[in-house]
Amino acid sequence: MENIIDILNERGYIEQITHPDELKELLGKEKISFYIGIDPTADSLHVGHFVSLMVASHMQKCGHRPIILVGGGTATIGDPSGKTDMRKMLSREEIDHNVACIKKQVEKFVSFEGENAAIIVNNADWLLDFKFVDFVREIGSLFSVNKMLAAECYKQRLETGLTFFEMSYMLMQSYDFLHLYNKYGCKLEMGGNDQWSNIIGGVDLIRKIGKDDSFGLTFKLLTTKEGKKMGKTEKGALWLDPNKTSPYEFYQYWRNVEDDSVENVFKMLTFLPIEKINELASLKDEKINEAKKILAYEITKLVHGENEAKKAKEASNALFSGQGNLDNMPTTKLDDRNISILDAIIKCNMAPSKGQARTLIAQGGISLNDQKVTDTNYQLSDKDFKEGYAILKKGKKVFNKLV
Repeated sequence: MENIIDILNERGYIEQITHPDELKELLGKEKISFYIGIDPTADSLHVGHFVSLMVASHMQKCGHRPIILVGGGTATIGDPSGKTDMRKMLSREEIDHNVACIKKQVEKFVSFEGENAAIIVNNADWLLDFKFVDFVREIGSLFSVNKMLAAECYKQRLETGLTFFEMSYMLMQSYDFLHLYNKYGCKLEMGGNDQWSNIIGGVDLIRKIGKDDSFGLTFKLLTTKEGKKMGKTEKGALWLDPNKTSPYEFYQYWRNVEDDSVENVFKMLTFLPIEKINELASLKDEKINEAKKILAYEITKLVHGENEAKKAKEASNALFSGQGNLDNMPTTKLDDRNISILDAIIKCNMAPSKGQARTLIAQGGISLNDQKVTDTNYQLSDKDFKEGYAILKKGKKVFNKLV
């Protein structure tokens, strides 16, 4: 069987590995337990978590056992990695609710049945009962503060202020790895590249107590060609929860990715064979749009199921062709048809304020039923709802049906 490291490399996932030769040798001869961590700071996963779960799925398909660690304990602090300000501290009730929601989404990516069935663990089960003095004696004594402050995740916070509360995050995440190593034989921690310092902490902790088979691996963040994280929309994050980001909006996001990102997204967020991906990514000019349709369909099917993917595809095709079923496109219900165009734009989340809505109109960015809107004082009326609905459009790619 092909080594999982080769598969992950071929699909462009791997950024860094702590002991690359040793890990590849281990994964070539042994089926191991590995873990990825998710902090339940929201009641849904977003595209940033999507990559982690895809890697976990590839690992499981090659016979390795996924451990999905939900950070109910570490979320009481908040990871400072990549943050310029301290995260909001959540209550236990908020965290417990988020954990329950996240568990349902994880099941779409990894199997909880079979010989290498995935398991979900919550670090609140072991961290919250730890006594402070015991923890700093057993774990804190093995960490160098000088070395910790040199870590990238802490360096960028020193100017704005790093609390001792946040600084303990690395110790807690490192202890998570040690706990999973002892209880489940977990030998590999994986995460996004912004987790590199925390992952090294856990690998080093296990090796300091005399073990030599702990490893860390980070994967690349999904970014645009400018280096910006993918998954940001005008409404905020691109969520995996259909109540936060509708399947249609989710489909449209991937349908409209830049041409240069098509190959990378295909490799990291779908299970299509590399040969097929290379074929689709080689399309040029207008033909690349056909590849984007397949890309959007495959990703939406994976997250929301085939039925919702078909609906989103049909709605998108209907919208751009002017024919077909528009039932599945984003819809805003109005209490009164006689609404100002500015209020309609705000209700559809196309602008956060009337000032910005006016700017969009002045720049020629708003259309109503395919007619460019030029009057910022325009008032909608019955004549705009000939079929029982009106289509409000921002630019070329953002649509909303008013009913």
